[in-house]
Amino acid sequence: MSSPEPDDSVARNVAAWTRRNAEYTDQSAARAWAVEELRWGMFAVPEAKLDVLGDVAGLDIVELGCGTAFLSARLARSGARPVGVDPTPAQLATARRMQRETGIEFPLVEAPAEAVPLPDASFDLAVSEHGAPAWADPNLWIPEAHRLLRPGGRLVFLQTTMVAYCCFPDIGPVTTQLQRPYFGVHRVLWEDDNGVEFQLSHGDWIALLRETGFAIERLIELQAPADAVTHEYYSDIPADWGRQWPGEEIWVARKQ
Repeated sequence: MSSPEPDDSVARNVAAWTRRNAEYTDQSAARAWAVEELRWGMFAVPEAKLDVLGDVAGLDIVELGCGTAFLSARLARSGARPVGVDPTPAQLATARRMQRETGIEFPLVEAPAEAVPLPDASFDLAVSEHGAPAWADPNLWIPEAHRLLRPGGRLVFLQTTMVAYCCFPDIGPVTTQLQRPYFGVHRVLWEDDNGVEFQLSHGDWIALLRETGFAIERLIELQAPADAVTHEYYSDIPADWGRQWPGEEIWVARKQ
């Protein structure tokens, strides 16, 4: 693992997700779009159990790093008015194909979460599930989310935990032993992937959100349900591991 140059993350991640779209996400998009229930993370924990978003009917929602936009599609089914934002043309092409096939339509914008070409104070809710939190610089996309939200609007994002990060080797699935330091993490480049990933400690997340003007409301550490199975593609965190330690977490904050 090494630290890449600070100005190449968007291009690297577009290239990485173009490849991943061809390998998996394009073929799996129909299955993801067919799911109507709102679920969270690789172990599909139901929103009905967590009550993270509440009633989204009538809300203007921006999804940052939407990928193939299946989350936005589920939000649209629930009565929201989503806008999907992603920098990877191949991912958005898959999302547009799924819109044609399902008849579920909403705007899609090609842009990185660090610089979204949409007006200030346009949304009631900004969401991201492993999109912006993993693949966009938090020092840039958190202020951008704040700009896009109306006063009192909420930011909800799901990401990989620092517990999992610290237990990942340079190559291969998560382990049960610490593999790397907790402190000083920001930008990382994994040896088996060309993408640039971002990670912050809990203390750094709290500081950044507060300094940007957010009030933190909840931090939900997801536990894999008893009947959870390891994800077919994102298998680096097996279900057995996720039942013992949190591999994913959801942050909920409100624009003050």
